[in-house]
Amino acid sequence: MNYSLICLLLMVVTIGCGGGVQEKVYELKGQSSLRQARSTLQRYASGQPLGSEAEGFDRLVENVRETNPAEADVLQKAFAEITAKPASRASIAKKALEKLPEPAEIPAE
Repeated sequence: MNYSLICLLLMVVTIGCGGGVQEKVYELKGQSSLRQARSTLQRYASGQPLGSEAEGFDRLVENVRETNPAEADVLQKAFAEITAKPASRASIAKKALEKLPEPAEIPAE
């Protein structure tokens, strides 16, 4: 009796109580370039100072241009003005934001 109970217990421990671990793969989508640009402009409109992110404006505009050429033109002009006149960044950013689609209208990449 003891021997069969020990064997049964070892089988349960060895085999386990289920089908094993289920692995799930989640695909993470990055923020679209247009959303990223819009977020940057919103921060400037709120008064954030111009920082090192300005070095990436050209790349950001080119990424937007691949899918949204009209919006890329708006961004290119706004970023050029913000870079030239950092003290006016809030008003420039607000004007540019009025010309861009709302976040809910921007598809994810």
